[in-house]
Amino acid sequence: MPATRARLLMMNAALGPLDYRVPDELAIEHGSVVIAPLGPRQVMGIVWEAEHLPTDPVPEAKLRPLLGVVDVPPIRPELRRLIEWTADYYVAPMASVARMVIASGGALRGPATMTEYRLSGGMPERMTAQRERAIAALEGEQATIRELAGLAGVSEGVLRGLVNQGVLEPVAVDVDRPFPQARHDHHLPDLSADQRAVADRLAGAVEGRGFAPFLLDGVTGSGKTETYFEAVGAALKAGRQVLVLLPEIALTEAFLSRFEERFGAAPVVWHSSLRSTQRRRAWRAIADGGAQVVVGARSALFLPYRSLGLIVVDEAHEISFKQDDGVRYNARDVAVMRAHFERIPVVLASATPALESLHMADTGTYEKLVLPSRFGGATLPDVRLVDLTEEKPGRGAWIAPPLVRELEARLERGEQSLLFLNRRGYAPLTLCRNCGFRFQCPNCSAWLVEHRLSRRLACHHCGHETQPPATCPECGEPDCLVACGPGVERIADEVAELLPDARVAVVTSDTINSPEKAAQFVAMAEGGAIDVIVGTQLVTKGFHFPELTLVGVIDADLGLEGGDLRAAERTYQQVAQVAGRAGRGEKPGEVLIQTRHPEAPVIAALAAGDRDAFYEAETENRRHAGAPPFGRWAAIIVSSEDEAEAREAANRIGATRPFLPDVEVLGPAPAPLALLRNRYRYRLLLNARRSAELQRVIRDWLGALTFPQGVRVGVDIDPYSFV
Repeated sequence: MPATRARLLMMNAALGPLDYRVPDELAIEHGSVVIAPLGPRQVMGIVWEAEHLPTDPVPEAKLRPLLGVVDVPPIRPELRRLIEWTADYYVAPMASVARMVIASGGALRGPATMTEYRLSGGMPERMTAQRERAIAALEGEQATIRELAGLAGVSEGVLRGLVNQGVLEPVAVDVDRPFPQARHDHHLPDLSADQRAVADRLAGAVEGRGFAPFLLDGVTGSGKTETYFEAVGAALKAGRQVLVLLPEIALTEAFLSRFEERFGAAPVVWHSSLRSTQRRRAWRAIADGGAQVVVGARSALFLPYRSLGLIVVDEAHEISFKQDDGVRYNARDVAVMRAHFERIPVVLASATPALESLHMADTGTYEKLVLPSRFGGATLPDVRLVDLTEEKPGRGAWIAPPLVRELEARLERGEQSLLFLNRRGYAPLTLCRNCGFRFQCPNCSAWLVEHRLSRRLACHHCGHETQPPATCPECGEPDCLVACGPGVERIADEVAELLPDARVAVVTSDTINSPEKAAQFVAMAEGGAIDVIVGTQLVTKGFHFPELTLVGVIDADLGLEGGDLRAAERTYQQVAQVAGRAGRGEKPGEVLIQTRHPEAPVIAALAAGDRDAFYEAETENRRHAGAPPFGRWAAIIVSSEDEAEAREAANRIGATRPFLPDVEVLGPAPAPLALLRNRYRYRLLLNARRSAELQRVIRDWLGALTFPQGVRVGVDIDPYSFV
């Protein structure tokens, strides 16, 4: 007998679940995406099992009828269970999680064809500065008017004028055309014995069709990608879909090339830079099973795959897998849970696994697979420390003499070098030498970072930008502004002074901010058009340059500042990863690490190449502190545009804190970044034993309180950022 009423998970978290009557002419099932009336409006919801989504019952006579069913496959039960688990674990509204599933509005409605525009080759009757800029910016581009306006930095009206004059021509796009099909046996690789053993284990798990979590622990250059590609091939052979999560959009192009070489067709890509038509096409292909392999950022984890057979989290240690706003989830951990609900294998691949992942492997929860050596006979680089208290750079310089000598030697031999400093821009602080005025963001309690390449002062937290003034805003003195400290741009300038013949590339999220620019950089590096790469954490992973034989770490101590729980682990991971870029070809590599604290355990471990000793010491430190993986952390972040309102709300939360033997509450106190995007912030930290029902404690505690409309209260379970 067909259902007469339906419980809906609404897409608005403020609404809660609602019941509706199902008209006789509508065929629905659990997971159906439907349109429902709400007052005078029409809203979207997902039909849910009533026992999984309790609410107060509504009499039949008061139920309003559903208006229609959206023409997309129902959300499968495995994904519905993941939505429930994610909302429960991260103390987030289910609606907020479900919105990540329905991530493309265009996929749910509208025609299968749409109109995009491209340059026709013609010129307008009257050229203006804006039209000239638009024509230059849109060469080779095709998109909707809105998207083209964003690319060109002009108004939509300017582009519509170009359409009227025939400079932009319309193109009918078949939005839902199928993707090229990959073949599991297109180009079979020649694997080493170690790789083959691991590949066979992973492929066997895919064929076994059961939940199987793996930690693929392989040194840099060991061929982890080629190894798990064999599991991808097994899934393709079985007609199952595959999800590969990458931490950075900039890594996508290099990965796509390797994938297409192995399987004969590019995978489907999912990230925030896709145009609306691309998102629609990808979403519908994922939902109907036409997308065989999806490569994407963390949000790809919540897409409605029809027949998922394998999940791979590449560079699984990366902190960019942790979402820091909205639903504050960790894609690494949610990937394991999705694999659990889907009953499929999941592979966490890394050369420097997170301590939590290693603990799960040590306790037998994950199966650990090891690739102990580099592929093809390449050896790991030699590591040397440069003690900056003894080998001091020159005045106003940041590169110590031993590293300068090695840079010169590599340039003479025609080999490439990489200098790593995890700080974008030219300098982290600009001040007036006359009165001491410091340039601070008006929206955040943070200094403005000078970017000389783009001639701007920028806040890396809220995006505020301003041009450097000719005079000090405080005292009016001209030519008095001083850059304090180094960023990558300043290091690049120093390299240009030391090695005037060297071709230098600055690689950060400012300069490599699209897959196309990443591909351009890779082509130049592989073609020998770059001698010295100066970059941030963006260059620590995924890139393979055979001629790169020297890595210099400008300031290995930078990541140890600030008292972060994971500071030592993060420093080890970043430096070990960037060190792994050296000597990946036939030529041996060398790594020089500049430090003022050579005795620090993490620095000593890097010098000795003794990862196990570092992890053992870090594990004991965490055990004594009750920190993850032996205890649990959570943060409660209170914010408001009114500082007094934020402080009062935080104090109310603190005053009603639970007193439990297995949960310690610290704070409230101003957050380290006390002003962010014009909102004042206070924070409470919870340290709980593993036995504590942490999420229930937080829900009961905060659920009993009400706050003014301007106050936001966020919960961060397993926080990675402590600012």
